[in-house]
Amino acid sequence: MTTLARLLFPLPAVRRSTGTLFAWWETRRPAFNLLVGTAGLITLATTQAISLLPPHLNINMHVPWQVVVIYGLAANVCYSFGFVFETLLQKLWGDDVAPIGPTLFRHGLVFSIGLSLLPIAVAWVGYLITTVQYLLR
Repeated sequence: MTTLARLLFPLPAVRRSTGTLFAWWETRRPAFNLLVGTAGLITLATTQAISLLPPHLNINMHVPWQVVVIYGLAANVCYSFGFVFETLLQKLWGDDVAPIGPTLFRHGLVFSIGLSLLPIAVAWVGYLITTVQYLLR
C-alpha cells in the first residue's frame, strides 16, 4: 500500500475506547497539518504571484500573519471535532456503528485542503475582473 493510500484510507482504531480513538486521531494530526499547511503556503505564494501580473494595478493580496495563525488554529479545532463526533457515535451506538474515523478523516482532509486552496480561485477572478475593468477604461 502506498503512503498516500495509507494516509487516505487508514485502518480504524482496533479497540474502540475513547483513549484509542483519541490516539488514532492524534497520530494523524501531523500529516493533516503538513498537508493543509502546504496548501496554505501554495495559496499564499500563488496569490502573491497573481498580484505581480501585468497590468500592475496595485492589487494588495497581502495576508497578515495573524490571519494565517487564526486559520491554522481553526483548522485544528475543526480537526478535533472528528474525534469528538466519532467518540459520540461510539458512546451512543457502541460497536453497532462502523468505524467512521477513516471516512471523517479523509473527507475533512480533502475539505480543508480545498478550503485552503479556494483563495487562489478568488484571486484569479478578482484579477480578471480588475484587468477587464482596466482595459475597458
